[in-house]
Amino acid sequence: MKITAKHTATLVVAALGLSLAACEGANENAMEDKGEAMAEQTNDQAEAMEDADKITDSQEDAMTAAAEDKADAMEKQGEAMDEAQ
Repeated sequence: MKITAKHTATLVVAALGLSLAACEGANENAMEDKGEAMAEQTNDQAEAMEDADKITDSQEDAMTAAAEDKADAMEKQGEAMDEAQ
């Protein structure tokens, strides 16, 4: 089998991606998981409220976006905790 430059580049990119994924620390992973779970719960609640006509679609979107922003901030906080160790 002949390995072309395209195959080599693909393998290098895949290896880099795996090495970056392995760099995440325990705190970052835990905070990310917790933040994602909280965002999913908020999304479900907002969707139910919108379905029940208690809030508008744009309010639902805003609630979901805010929850996702908080989840991202939690992940960054976990990353900072890992880097401080």
